[in-house]
Amino acid sequence: MNRVFRVFRHLAPRTLRGRLSLVALATAALLMTVLTVAFNAVMDEHLQRQADDELRTRAAAVTTTVDTSGPRVRILETVNDRLLDANVWIYADTHLLEKPPSATVASPLTQAADRLAAHRKHACATVDSHRPVRLCSHPIPGRDARATVVTALDLAPYRNSADTLLLGSVVLDAVMLGCTYVLTRLSVGRALRPVRTMTDQATQWSAVDSDDRFGTNDHPIELARLGGSLDALLDRIRTVLRHERQLTGELSHELRTPLTRIIMELDWWRARPRTDAEARAAQEVIAEAAQSMRTICDTLLNDARENALNPATAPATTDVVPVLGRLLQHVGPGRVKATVETGAQVLEAGVAPALLERILSPLLANAVRYARSSVVVSARRLPGSVRIDVIDDGPGVPGAFVEELFQPGRRADADDGHDGAGLGLPLARRLARAVGGEVSYDPGHTPGARFTVSLPAG
Repeated sequence: MNRVFRVFRHLAPRTLRGRLSLVALATAALLMTVLTVAFNAVMDEHLQRQADDELRTRAAAVTTTVDTSGPRVRILETVNDRLLDANVWIYADTHLLEKPPSATVASPLTQAADRLAAHRKHACATVDSHRPVRLCSHPIPGRDARATVVTALDLAPYRNSADTLLLGSVVLDAVMLGCTYVLTRLSVGRALRPVRTMTDQATQWSAVDSDDRFGTNDHPIELARLGGSLDALLDRIRTVLRHERQLTGELSHELRTPLTRIIMELDWWRARPRTDAEARAAQEVIAEAAQSMRTICDTLLNDARENALNPATAPATTDVVPVLGRLLQHVGPGRVKATVETGAQVLEAGVAPALLERILSPLLANAVRYARSSVVVSARRLPGSVRIDVIDDGPGVPGAFVEELFQPGRRADADDGHDGAGLGLPLARRLARAVGGEVSYDPGHTPGARFTVSLPAG
């Protein structure tokens, strides 16, 4: 079976014009087959009705020669007696009175006529012996006796007419299919002529980040749809480029903090001579900051690359509690209280550890930056997800700024004395959504601010 499929696939046309022409040919062939069968079925029924009408007319003529007014059925002699006797059987009830001279009592036609006469009602049947013959019975009611006339008609002329019609239909179908295939190829080839030009233009525009678009005006419907699809493709390319620029900004934002720590440690180191212990401590801080920078780059770049190349990859799992512990140690151990759901010894989220850190770091950094006295971090398991709340007792987010909170580059107060580019919260939300989670702000929480991270359960 697979070999047959490979053969058909090899024989199938490779061009769009050839495939469309083949589809049109197959559709036309199916339609013509249905129409031809229906037409010939109707014509067969019509020819059979004509034959039955002929038999009824002949039976009515023979009835005039049968007398059923007396106690017995009598056959009257007429001038055209020999003509009327041809292919005619006359019965008194079920007793055969007269039959065609060429028919015998045991012949198939006579036996079929006997069966029709036994019904004593109008009935017809077809007998296929050497030639197809149609027989119809016509009962003649009488006062004391009843008679039945059975007439026969050779169907060969009618069958020949039906065969001729069928042959003519097949020839006409073949001609129509040939014309359909040729006209379809010509029409499709002409209609697809502008497609290559449009494709080349799209390739050129995408390479130079052009704002030109095909549009849908002054085009046939099909080409208008194609132009709309290509315009959407170009828009997606521009979106990708914009995302790349956004990723660059996010990297610079995330790298600013560890880089600042390195610069401060180096400046502090050069300010005056240090003891060996102080030098080792500075080296550890610099090494830790450099490792943090490397982790940030690997996390953001590898996550974007893996999602683009293999989005179906199974997500990693991370125990949330140790990650929270490490982050809280860096942002301010004396001011932060971590609370985990009671009884949950292991609280796993369906994200990689480094990615979880990148989602939580901007939230914790902002909470510590604006808190007056404390920051509370709580984590608990929900059906199918893990929820992490970051709560501070600071002034909260101004109501007028809530709608712009997660927009890149926006800050509530650029002159508040805190360093920042307005990219941390948008980055946290984007990374959370990339793994099927969410980062949200609760405007109804007072006092302070509460941010909630929802992530898939591990």
